[in-house]
Amino acid sequence: MKRKVIPLSTGKTSKRTMFRTLFLLFVVTAFVLAGSSPASVNAGAIAYNPFKIKVIDADTGRGIPLVELKTTNSIPYVTDSAGYVAFFEPGLMNEDVWFSIESHGYTHNYESFGAKGRTLSVTPGGEATLEMHRVNIAERLYRITGQGIYRDSVMLGLSVPIAQPLLGAGKVMGQDTVQTVEYKGKLYWFWGDTNKPSHALGNFRTTGATSELPANGGLDPDVGVNLSYFVDAEGNTKKMVPQLAGDPNLFWVSGPMTTRDASGAERLLITYSALHGLGDEAASGILIWNDQDEQFSQRVEFDMNQRWKHPDGQSTLYTDNGLEYWLFNEPWPVKRVRNTFASITNMNSYESFTPLQPGTQYAGASTQLNRDGSGNLVWQWRTDTPAITQQQEAELIDLGKMTANEARFQLKGVDTGEDVINHTGSVKWNEYRQVWNNVIEQREGTSFMGEIWYAEAPSPTGPWTLAKKIVTHDGPDFYNVARHSYFDKNNGREIYFEGTYVAMFGNVGKPTPRYDYNQMMYKLDLSDERLDSVKIAPIAASSQED
Repeated sequence: MKRKVIPLSTGKTSKRTMFRTLFLLFVVTAFVLAGSSPASVNAGAIAYNPFKIKVIDADTGRGIPLVELKTTNSIPYVTDSAGYVAFFEPGLMNEDVWFSIESHGYTHNYESFGAKGRTLSVTPGGEATLEMHRVNIAERLYRITGQGIYRDSVMLGLSVPIAQPLLGAGKVMGQDTVQTVEYKGKLYWFWGDTNKPSHALGNFRTTGATSELPANGGLDPDVGVNLSYFVDAEGNTKKMVPQLAGDPNLFWVSGPMTTRDASGAERLLITYSALHGLGDEAASGILIWNDQDEQFSQRVEFDMNQRWKHPDGQSTLYTDNGLEYWLFNEPWPVKRVRNTFASITNMNSYESFTPLQPGTQYAGASTQLNRDGSGNLVWQWRTDTPAITQQQEAELIDLGKMTANEARFQLKGVDTGEDVINHTGSVKWNEYRQVWNNVIEQREGTSFMGEIWYAEAPSPTGPWTLAKKIVTHDGPDFYNVARHSYFDKNNGREIYFEGTYVAMFGNVGKPTPRYDYNQMMYKLDLSDERLDSVKIAPIAASSQED
């Protein structure tokens, strides 16, 4: 079937058609002579020149990350890691604009006719500073991972402390749960699931990076961390655990350790969990780092029928009676192993701190406890008996099988008396207080997993009795906290910790742009008098155990 061809001209042109043609030519010629187009004329009238808003801590003068400013028509802006917002909204420039101001753990005194917020006279190139008062005892410092860490500062033409403030090597959009360890003069960082810009599915086989220690040219931990990611050929984060036949896709790591092998060489090892899904663990054991491949290319799989022997959680190196051990916070520090290559790679070398009768397990009302001839409860490290959980310990007290004075992990809030259930902890020895201290993420507190507490004890295994809340979140989670003792300053008076900030599990609705599913750094000053209520007497020997 032939197509009908319509001629462009019949050879006859009416006066009306000619007039229309000439008019269109005139319009087009006018725009060409003006060197513009209709779209660019409009764009040229709105030159980008943002209004600079800085939100600062009233006590320190430091910019506050993660502050949300919102207009009356619900346009949200969130401060970057320096506390800046580059406000540019066509239609609202050269106007008085009201902003609500909210941030987890901070408050303010701004109010306009009963509404909590502030009206600012927004002008291109202008600026304003807002103060907030910190309710948190710990100070929020900056976001460590993800895209646009200093987005607004860069848009405002300001200097920033880190080398890659927008999207660094590795193209990380979001990262879950950090593990760090010092290895061969550097800090090695490992994370769980990692998002990338190009697809909804990212790296689920562990991500890694290195950074310099502050004493070796690294940044002051007050201002940031310069991360150098291990990347693949496409520039995305490299999979730290190579794929073997039969492997599930999901690999999580925890408890990094360094030790010496039989030849005396320093080695890096880490525990792993291989999963088909969040609740379907297929394998667990130890991964061994290969410096040449820059991967954990060797693994030792542990017996899954004895899962209670496997280590988990944040790791701490400590000494007990002259011997070095790696201690695992799972979430309490009740698992350890000698700091030797042979011990770390042998499942049967791991010890549990337990009050159970040797060779038994927790069995509710039928639980058998280990008591001496005088009836005293005996807690000890054993390779043949599992530990008990905080909840099981509470049940034994309720059953009358253990007294509250015999317990090790019945932690309570010093101000409220509430039970503080430990979801993840990070125990370290602290030189400044001369005690063991713990930064604890509470399970199902004011927020689902977003409340952080500080506690002290005379030994890693307690007794842990009183805690003070140091960070709060209004709904979102802040979980899997990691204490960075290699960042301690002023003999441990200032300590640093981070966690994963995410809206996923708290069921709080809309995630925070750029911040969601990323790592946030906090600093805690242990000289703060608000921590005096949980202070214990310094102990004589930091390594002495029962």
